[in-house]
Amino acid sequence: MKIVVVNWRDPWHPQAGGAETFAWEPARRFARAGHEVCFVTARAPGQSRRESVEGVRFVRMGGVFSVYPLVLGWLSLRRRRFDVVLDCQNGIPFFTPWVVGRRTRVLCVVHHVHDRQFGVHMPGWLAAFGRFLEGPVSRWSYRRHESVAVSPSTVLAMRERLGWRGPVHIVPNGVSVAQTGNIEKSRVPRLVCLGRLVAHKRVHLLLDAVAELRERWPDLVVDIVGRGPEEAALRERLPEGVTLHGYLPEEDKARLVAQAWLHVSASQGEGWGLSVLEAAALGVPTVAYDVDGLRDAVRHGETGWLLPEGTGLAKGIAAALDELDHTYTVKCREWAGRFSWDRSADRLTALMLGHDPGPGWEEPRAAERPGSGQESCAAERPGPGLEGR
Repeated sequence: MKIVVVNWRDPWHPQAGGAETFAWEPARRFARAGHEVCFVTARAPGQSRRESVEGVRFVRMGGVFSVYPLVLGWLSLRRRRFDVVLDCQNGIPFFTPWVVGRRTRVLCVVHHVHDRQFGVHMPGWLAAFGRFLEGPVSRWSYRRHESVAVSPSTVLAMRERLGWRGPVHIVPNGVSVAQTGNIEKSRVPRLVCLGRLVAHKRVHLLLDAVAELRERWPDLVVDIVGRGPEEAALRERLPEGVTLHGYLPEEDKARLVAQAWLHVSASQGEGWGLSVLEAAALGVPTVAYDVDGLRDAVRHGETGWLLPEGTGLAKGIAAALDELDHTYTVKCREWAGRFSWDRSADRLTALMLGHDPGPGWEEPRAAERPGSGQESCAAERPGPGLEGR
């Protein structure tokens, strides 16, 4: 097949995150399988306009907002060249059905619904416009096309908050971490936080919790790995015991995570939470809030703990440290072992060929989640998803 992947950023963009990993890992596998793959994306300062990596041809153009019309213009000139478009929505999709031929298969990939996050990052008028594009305009534009979501939470949010009506298939993230060998756990309580440093990740809540935690565990240390627009503000208020590492190469990041006792995410919502799986693959359970995506990635009481929104993060972390034992390490590795980028790429390939990708997602029962009062979306979930193998 001739495949074009359109995504806001590529994996080497300074602001790249899990969405970029999701776009790149299957793309390189498509190319390896013999398909012709073009990855069209924005261009960060210093990046080349065109290059080829592992058989994937990269075309870069525009910035944060200008990339959208530029990509549509580029694609309209090649409307009959591609068999499939993977249109990756990062809050706002590229609306590729407007410009491609009717025989071109379009799959809209949705990581999570951004409606509530627009207000965190944008002024009111722009946030309202973003919600309009994400909701009514997207719903109409993709009404004749199939969609891909990365978790049951995303499917439920698409149905309930965006009014999405078409078929939605679940293709979760895979997981890959650098090999660390035998890394001993830290002798003192050690927390790690992975992810982009943006407002909705709420890393400041972890900083607020450190002083209270160190009253009980004076040697407790915290490692924060990531970069983003909130980095400068966070550095100005780092409490004792906290190190903000910024970007780390994969090998260094894996060694750091492997030493940790707990991984912590204070995010207000995710599509899935790739960092949770990365930590689990290294035997590290996660403490997170019971919010979209994270309630799918964390199996409460097995691979971590889900806190009801409003719970003090220090209180939740302290309870987890008290309960932590080796069984969590074992179950984390088992859970992460069920996911791979090869399986994710296979499911996307099946969808691109018009095939049924297979049975649904194995998810924790609602009763296993701590006081959320939310029913499992399995009863509501339309269309086939992914077996949590």
